[in-house]
Amino acid sequence: MIFDNIMGFLYTVAMIERAYEPLEQYLAPKNVLVIYGPRRVGKTTLLQEYLSSTKWKYKSTVGDDLPTQQLLSSRDVSQIQEYLDGYELFVIDEAQYVPEIGFALKIIVDQVPNIRVIATGSSSFELAGQIGEPLTGRKRTLTLFPISQRELLSLHNRYELKQDIEERMIFGSYPQVVMARKRKDRIDIVNEIANSYLLKDILNFDRVRGSRAIWDLLKLLAFQVGNEVSQSELSRSLGVDVKTVGRYLDLLEKAFVLYRLDGFSRNLRSEVTRNSKYYFYDNGIRNAVISQFNKLDQRDDVGALWENFIVMERIKFMAYSGDAANHYFWRTYSQQEVDWVEERGKQLDGYELKWSKNKKLKIPAEWARAYPKATYTVITPDNYQGFVL
Repeated sequence: MIFDNIMGFLYTVAMIERAYEPLEQYLAPKNVLVIYGPRRVGKTTLLQEYLSSTKWKYKSTVGDDLPTQQLLSSRDVSQIQEYLDGYELFVIDEAQYVPEIGFALKIIVDQVPNIRVIATGSSSFELAGQIGEPLTGRKRTLTLFPISQRELLSLHNRYELKQDIEERMIFGSYPQVVMARKRKDRIDIVNEIANSYLLKDILNFDRVRGSRAIWDLLKLLAFQVGNEVSQSELSRSLGVDVKTVGRYLDLLEKAFVLYRLDGFSRNLRSEVTRNSKYYFYDNGIRNAVISQFNKLDQRDDVGALWENFIVMERIKFMAYSGDAANHYFWRTYSQQEVDWVEERGKQLDGYELKWSKNKKLKIPAEWARAYPKATYTVITPDNYQGFVL
């Protein structure tokens, strides 16, 4: 396909401008900038790009370096001061591997004059738990996602993005995938990420004994994108107890594999809020889990792919633009529903996410009656760019 070849060539010769560039704007003395995000999403590349042009004298290391682990986990103030003497910026990639890293970072920002610190992590259940209390009031947190449609505007216009929708719905938006020129390469890269990197942090967690149950759980969820999920039903299907299912779901969220969306209610008796919906952070990972990379005209799950794609693009947009709205889905016991609801104070905005451009949808009667001041918009391939760009 000519368009594929052109797009692939452009991606290899141009650097996509990421949402948080330049990182300088987020740095401050006596403060830690924490960058979360899935593995292989570009955190290290973002750091390298910044360090190649920073004016600060810096020291950079990685969390799985044994001498670094020993020094930082020692809590020896004098050794840590000596280690960073003369530096203005300290960068540690994959910081979650350092035992009690939060206390080490607290020592650095408290005891090293005018130091700036950047720490990255690919699993928030490890890093967030270690830095939360020690760095209260001393950190700023950013989340880096797979490449967003908004970031792709640094290379292409809106027409070209529309032409590329199918590729993103099937193969996702990890940087290596976006840059790959051939279909086979995209499949190989997505499979490698899913099989070699996706569960690495989870399986290193000491309460997880094996990957089979988690992988089977992901397969079940891949077929339920856009639908409410019952933990008790998952428990019966997997043959594990409900508490284990809940713990695995929590870990998959904190490892940036799954995104949970809860139900919205203002305590109307007809509204359903017991179960949640789960979306994959990346469409390509979802398709790798079920080994399905067929083109859209050969699939029966296009609606689910579209919903997952739009939900995650909206989440990226809101995170990168600083939009603090709460978001939910809405459904009643009579099966009336709204796919995506945003709440800003008393204002409610409802969105239906539909791949079909021709289907005319009316506002759900119970939604209009319960929330007469709320908006309602249908998001299709024709108008999605106003929603995510």
